[in-house]
Formats: sequence, C-alpha cells, structure tokens
Amino acid sequence: MDIEWLKAGVVVGSIVYALIGVLIFGLCFVVMDKLTPYKLWEEIIEKQNLALALVVAAMSLGICIIVAAAIH
Repeated sequence: MDIEWLKAGVVVGSIVYALIGVLIFGLCFVVMDKLTPYKLWEEIIEKQNLALALVVAAMSLGICIIVAAAIH
C-alpha cells in the first residue's frame, strides 16, 4: 500500500492550490458584485432576495468548477 498522497510536498501543494482557488473565487465574487447594479450581499442577507441568492449560487458553482479545472 503506497502512501504517496501523505508526503509533505503533496500536502503542502494541495493546501497552496486550495488557497489559490479560494482567493480566485473571492476575487471573482468581488468582480461580480461590482458589475451588478446593486450590492449582492446586502440584497441577499438584508432584503432576503431568494431569487438573487440562487443566481449567485449558480454563478459561484460555475466559477468554482472553472477554477478547479484550471488548477487540476
């Protein structure tokens, strides 16, 4: 049984790629927020706009899939 995935270089590389992915996702969310005519966070949290929340969730999943494919 090989434990190649448990080596320090592999674990550190996975953590670095995960952090890069989260940073890119955060940057994309900020860009999406700036491109929309209203503040996404305020609309979703304070005004309870469920339709906008679903649209943002779909965009977020799309961005996450693109980032994961690019990193992989």
